[in-house]
Amino acid sequence: MSDLLIIYTGGTIGMVPGPGGLQPGEGVLEAALAARLLAGAARVERFAPLVDSADIGPAAWNRMLDLIEGWTGRGVIVVHGTDTMAYTGAALSSALGAGAIPVVLCGSMVPLGQGGDAEANLDLALRAVDQAGPGVWLAFAGRILPAAGLVKHDSHQADAFRSHDQGPYTPRVRRFDGRRLAVLTLTPGLPAAALAAVLAALDGAVLRVFGAGTMMADPALQSVLAAAVARGCRLRAVSQCEAGGVTPAAYAAGAGLWAAGVVDGGTETPELALARLWLS
Repeated sequence: MSDLLIIYTGGTIGMVPGPGGLQPGEGVLEAALAARLLAGAARVERFAPLVDSADIGPAAWNRMLDLIEGWTGRGVIVVHGTDTMAYTGAALSSALGAGAIPVVLCGSMVPLGQGGDAEANLDLALRAVDQAGPGVWLAFAGRILPAAGLVKHDSHQADAFRSHDQGPYTPRVRRFDGRRLAVLTLTPGLPAAALAAVLAALDGAVLRVFGAGTMMADPALQSVLAAAVARGCRLRAVSQCEAGGVTPAAYAAGAGLWAAGVVDGGTETPELALARLWLS
């Protein structure tokens, strides 16, 4: 009986060259698994059609969660593209909490059979199921990283990910609903009317703010944020810096954020803040 579940969503790892560039290859991942596992050792749940990770979102996360929470074996491997790997790592980590079994994300920058990183990453993921312990992890470039705080910092190199430690989290719900959420970046010169128009179409947003938690001293922008919060739009602030996070009250330039009712995201990555906003 299979004790390992492999959820194959798509991604570079199983692609082959096509007339328009890399495209999903039939049986590529399955052949690699067959060369590494005894017959029947793993159950493969394959998205049909396979999905470029650019199209992974709440519906796909819920599908993964349904499979993971219904699995009683020793662990799960999620094969996934790298472009939204950090979002899926944040989503699964937030929804599952500490979890009871290892859930290991796996992908690559170069497809299987092309002399790149795919084979090593797949081998590492298979080992990580027995080594990592309960929780959600990424097996990539020789390292097993906590998936909650992933950052994809390089779009080409094999060592493409870093992970920042995140605190424990208990979700209010464990599935992603149809709320309209987004990550928005505050930038110098941002017109208040533009921010107001975007927030009017959203139920909530993660705001990427400056440094340790500052924003422009623009009363019109501050009024837009306060009005959005007052109508029920949930706003969560994280730093535009990769590490360090926000610290409310550290600078007077951040007072407008907290006075408007924006929530402190602490050291959360934008991806993690978005997942937690969805589940809170």
